[in-house]
Amino acid sequence: MKKGGLISLTPRGLYCKTGDFYIDPWKPVKRAVVTHAHADHTYRGNEKYLVPKEGERISRIRIGDEAIIETLPYGKSVDIDGVKVSFHPAGHILGSSQVRIEHNGEVWVISGDYKLTPDATCAPFEPVKCHHFVTEATFGLPIYRWQKTEKTFDEIGDWWRRNQEKGKASVIFAYSLGKAQRIMNGIDRSIGPIFTHGAVERLTQAYRESGVDLPKTTYAGSVENKKDFVGSLIVAPPSAQQSVGWLRKFGSQSTGFASGWMAVRGARRQRAVDRGFVLSDHADWPELLTAISGAEAETVYVTHGFSPEVVRWLNENGQHAVELKTKFVGDDADDTPPEEGEPDGTE
Repeated sequence: MKKGGLISLTPRGLYCKTGDFYIDPWKPVKRAVVTHAHADHTYRGNEKYLVPKEGERISRIRIGDEAIIETLPYGKSVDIDGVKVSFHPAGHILGSSQVRIEHNGEVWVISGDYKLTPDATCAPFEPVKCHHFVTEATFGLPIYRWQKTEKTFDEIGDWWRRNQEKGKASVIFAYSLGKAQRIMNGIDRSIGPIFTHGAVERLTQAYRESGVDLPKTTYAGSVENKKDFVGSLIVAPPSAQQSVGWLRKFGSQSTGFASGWMAVRGARRQRAVDRGFVLSDHADWPELLTAISGAEAETVYVTHGFSPEVVRWLNENGQHAVELKTKFVGDDADDTPPEEGEPDGTE
């Protein structure tokens, strides 16, 4: 990535000098164009934000009521000092987008985080042709190949039912933005009541207000009778696992963790949970290759995750690829503020 080109890497993030804006900056800037609302892509403190219209509600939760936020629907373009900018669905979470940037016939696409797996809680990934494509590589190894999502939802439902038969609560840890809502949308909601950690509940309500179909949920902190938790499903962010006092109120329980990392042997044991469920909001190996091929780019820039491995594979297979070292971290960022009296929602 050449400094001074249409897009360059700076200490504050990816920068378009011609339009004088940054894409997902990690330090405060005058104008930030944001792909989605996860913590490593949406930082507080920028003077102005441009976000996808579809993700406006969750962006507001992330960066606060005082922030100056402009929105742009998918597929519509805006001129920023002669640079054409548009958002296109990334299929990662609600409102996630790829940013298409065009100037003098040169087209860049910064994909943010993405997946091609069908997901009823967000718009599906849209291939966008370009000259330069910036891609993530969170799960950029051939060992990562996701099973059908419906199978994972069935596995979660079976686990919940078995725990219910034993008089136990089922506590599942999942990132509060995206993963939690995806689970609640996809599982059999007739099994029993669903309770949520405060960080999950705030974002779940924003999903509902955005038109996503989700079951009824109850904020766990509002429940006085602990017997109400028997046989229920409690959805919480990963770090809630560290709060023994918070978990104790659910009584007899079984714990589960939903993540793409559960595809690796030993991950469940490392997380110290009873069950691991393979579910990711990022592309697996075949999806990464499909997305990169669909962009038809002259140059592919690969950032975070297994970027050296992906770059090497692409270059060995006829694609010009370059590693791009950013501060994006992929599947490890989720810092929704907790409700008062609850454990932190970070991971």
